[in-house]
Amino acid sequence: MEKRLLDHTEKKVLKSMFIRSHLTFLSFNMTKMEANGFTTTMQPAIEEVYKDDPDGKKEAYARHQNFFNTHAVPFSFIAGLSYAMEKEHKEKNSVDGKTIESIKAALMGPTAGMFDSLFFNCLRIIAAGVAIGLCSQGNFLGVPIFILLYGVTQSVLKYFCVKFGYIYGTSFIDKVFSSGLMPALRKSASILGVMMVGAMTAGIVNVPLNWTIHMGQTSVVVADVLNSIFPGILSIILVLFLMSLIKKGRRPVQLIVGIFAIAFIGAFIGIF
Repeated sequence: MEKRLLDHTEKKVLKSMFIRSHLTFLSFNMTKMEANGFTTTMQPAIEEVYKDDPDGKKEAYARHQNFFNTHAVPFSFIAGLSYAMEKEHKEKNSVDGKTIESIKAALMGPTAGMFDSLFFNCLRIIAAGVAIGLCSQGNFLGVPIFILLYGVTQSVLKYFCVKFGYIYGTSFIDKVFSSGLMPALRKSASILGVMMVGAMTAGIVNVPLNWTIHMGQTSVVVADVLNSIFPGILSIILVLFLMSLIKKGRRPVQLIVGIFAIAFIGAFIGIF
């Protein structure tokens, strides 16, 4: 793919996005996770792309307030790619809003798994091992070295990722659109995005039912019976029930408080 040369405005926007990308966990919450940080990172791009289009600006802000979660380094790459897609959406209308959301969702899982393994499970352990060894000897360089090895390296990579995401993302989109593969890309990204969100839901949501029915000399564990019919059926029911309540206008905070109350009562009477 051909590398694009950046003009002054694009460089200014990408620099601002790089600085803001360090706010990955700004207002992190269990409802939308990194959505607030991502929207804050995208603000310079949205303001530039939609400076003469108030309605488009509102739609873009709402689009990037959807659920998002990945490692801090590819976070910047996806932000740069989203900038490229927003620009294509505005100037050429070759990428629609749904495609932008689908591609973001499709990239969350693979990038999170790859970079979590690289940084959390590898580089962090190495950096901590070096730092702890120095600190145990009374060497004040332990802490700065840990910050250098683990923190600064991520910041440097974030700088290149946001630029690469935009530069090569634009070329990639142009190539895919001109080849007529955009509908296939849109559909495959949507499918992969739904799969990733579904896999995350299955791994995170758990209903620890601890209800046993005693009938004479026989005991029936309700959770085992339900899971034999459909593994994880209680988790699915819970997710669908919460989704229906959200569609009816219930606020996430209300749902969290309700779940907490039900869990507390259930644990008290021995169901959970």
